[in-house]
Amino acid sequence: MILKKFKNTARIYVVSQQEIVSLYQRFCQLDRNAKGFISADEFLSVPEFAMNPLSQRLLKMVDGLNFKDFVAFLSAFSAKASVQQKVKLIFKVYDSDGNGKVSFNDMLEVLRDLSGSFISDVQREQVLTQLLKEAGYSKDSYLTLDDFNKIFGISELKMEVEVPVD
Repeated sequence: MILKKFKNTARIYVVSQQEIVSLYQRFCQLDRNAKGFISADEFLSVPEFAMNPLSQRLLKMVDGLNFKDFVAFLSAFSAKASVQQKVKLIFKVYDSDGNGKVSFNDMLEVLRDLSGSFISDVQREQVLTQLLKEAGYSKDSYLTLDDFNKIFGISELKMEVEVPVD
């Protein structure tokens, strides 16, 4: 169940009452049936979400979020969120089965979602194999959240999103 995925979020970075009010207004707009949670279909009503090449993966993460979990999910996209919080979200996108490990095929599926038909399966495999090799891993490696933290933790991740209330 999705609530388990976000209940252990370390911090939620919402700094002002106005931000909470804006997020709550947006949550209520999305919660068309006023059930207290947002369904996958309701999330798809956000054009930016629906157009995202990873939307199907993200839908698995957001289906059934209550307001607290909605804020926790969006907090990873805040400029104030820690790199670890952002990496944790990225890891969850790759670890679609929730087993705590990301395989070569998991990464290949995300790359396929992102690149579409612009590159062939063979090219994707070659790129991913080379990328893993350069990072000290092989096709047979299973990456954990700790591995993702090592790989992404040295970069300045920019994952900011605005939540329009209109």
